Amino acid sequence: MAEPSRLFVDIDYGQMHLRISKPPKNVHFPLVCLHMSPKSGRFFARFMDEMSRDRIVVAPDYPGMGESDPPPAEPPVTIQDYARSVWQALDTLGLDQVDLLGHHTGSMVAAEMANQQPKRVHRIVMISALVLNPEEQKAFDEHYQPVPLDEAGTRFQKMWEAIKFHKGPGMTLEMMATSLAESMRGGEAYEWGHRAAFAYNRFFPSVVSSLSQQITVLNPNDDLYEITPRVLDLLKNGCVVDKPAWGHGLFDTATVEVAAEVRDALKP
Repeated sequence: MAEPSRLFVDIDYGQMHLRISKPPKNVHFPLVCLHMSPKSGRFFARFMDEMSRDRIVVAPDYPGMGESDPPPAEPPVTIQDYARSVWQALDTLGLDQVDLLGHHTGSMVAAEMANQQPKRVHRIVMISALVLNPEEQKAFDEHYQPVPLDEAGTRFQKMWEAIKFHKGPGMTLEMMATSLAESMRGGEAYEWGHRAAFAYNRFFPSVVSSLSQQITVLNPNDDLYEITPRVLDLLKNGCVVDKPAWGHGLFDTATVEVAAEVRDALKP
């Protein structure tokens, strides 16, 4: 696998770290890959190698995740902030109109990016979509509260147990360890991305309903498998495609298959 190039660009919160893969000849819109929380663009590395045969592929780390500088603790960071930050990075790279691929939290960031600058977004692919009812919203808010540090390592044990519980088909121990390491890199801000996503739940339906871009939602068999189909009623121009053979880790375990689906969804 050819590793993507890595660089830092200046944004409002300091520096944003991103990965970029460039093809020998660019014939399609650049693809921006938007990660889940509290991970980073690292999870797209193998997928980027596959997708960048004919297009530029970019995977930023949101502020406070991966290697990007964190935002201030107050006011709380929002999905709107993440979207604006990614646009700032793309401006620095000189990328105008793009396709977007969002995974979990990234699906919300993709929708908000299209909401902020609709003329610059060609097509959108979402991997899962979060459309919560009030009871689910309350349950998610309560479940994803930060765990205080202690000498027993309770926070890290809880992270590891969650990764084991949600691991997808084909995920190896090495992949799971990488996932744990990425979660730990958030430090005391590791739940900020979940907090932002759940707060954005009140905007997400109306934003998605307003978008005219073609939106393809791929629905792997993960923790949002039963929730994701709700987004279908919100789509002006799109579809939901169930992918029960995929789960967490899909960009590493089903790289070629995922790339084929994404490439098909982005066809002119």
